[in-house]
Amino acid sequence: MEPTPTPPARNAASHLWRWTRDPLGLLSEGARLGPAFDIRLWRQATVGYSPEWNQAVLTDLETFRSRGSLSGITPYLAAGIVSTDLPEHRPRRRALNRPFSRPAMATLAGRLRDVADRARPDGDFDALAHASALIQRMLNAALFGGRVDPALVAAFLRPLTEPMPTPVLRRPWLFRRMNTAIARTLADPPTGSVAAALVDVPGAVEELRVALAAGYDTTAHTLAWALWRLAEQPDWGAPGLVEPFLDEVQRLYPSGWIGSRVATVDAEVDGVPLPAGRLVLYSPYLTHRDPQLWPAPERFRPQRFVDGRPVWSYLPFSAGPRTCLGAHLARLMLATALEATPAGRLTRGVGDDGIVAGITLRPRGPLPMRLG
Repeated sequence: MEPTPTPPARNAASHLWRWTRDPLGLLSEGARLGPAFDIRLWRQATVGYSPEWNQAVLTDLETFRSRGSLSGITPYLAAGIVSTDLPEHRPRRRALNRPFSRPAMATLAGRLRDVADRARPDGDFDALAHASALIQRMLNAALFGGRVDPALVAAFLRPLTEPMPTPVLRRPWLFRRMNTAIARTLADPPTGSVAAALVDVPGAVEELRVALAAGYDTTAHTLAWALWRLAEQPDWGAPGLVEPFLDEVQRLYPSGWIGSRVATVDAEVDGVPLPAGRLVLYSPYLTHRDPQLWPAPERFRPQRFVDGRPVWSYLPFSAGPRTCLGAHLARLMLATALEATPAGRLTRGVGDDGIVAGITLRPRGPLPMRLG
């Protein structure tokens, strides 16, 4: 068996320097070597991006666990269902699926539309700043019925938008304040909120805190890019076309650009050996831009999704048993925000929609726009 290829490193020992400064460039360089490649970070890792790789890594929860993976680096995600493995994962996920299901989220549509209507920009605005503020309000409304102090929500989420290493630093005092506010909401939850549905679920405070963090910058950055693209192609804001438009935004700009698991035993995926303890990475960013899967992958073409979404080659919310719990809420917030924005009146100025990779993908910015 031939060794798994590896891209050149700045020094013979590690790709870590490149990973911290240009991870997307490093991944793209590795992808040119084949559908799987090794990189050396603080530990040895193997990256794959084929549909077969994605399916194997994301469906076999016994072989590939979450604990010890990249999600544990930031305290915002190192808790709750995100960090839960078998055997606890299945019953925990069952308890959480219904409150975050599509029918449950549909009951929030009116509440979220009210938030979006009140926050509609007037005149000049920056797409990223507007999206960040709007998604904070929407999450507060959906999860807590608007009961948590908006200033606390903003303070809690602010580190996620800062450059590394800010998002990975521990903030016990801030987390305790947020936990207290969530516990107070759970003691008398607003009818129809996600908190009300989780009131009898053990560990609800932690799950709601993680949902708030996980749903914030991912959705805000996606919305910023969506508004930017909608000004360029306003016809996609018409009823019935928003869904394929959002599919294409999330294909080109997957907020979860890299995902990870840890191999619990020696394994082999798609002919690639993975020793026990290996950090196993999958990359929606690479999968979504693979020309073998997507014709003209760098072009923004929402029509490619009119007939549906392909399996295992489209992973905006990961896939399999660990699919993002908040996927339906995120899509509802995005669609509601776009439907509340008159696409034909949107114009954009001279901005920078280049991609910056941190905990999530974000626009380099600014993204100056105008709603006339």
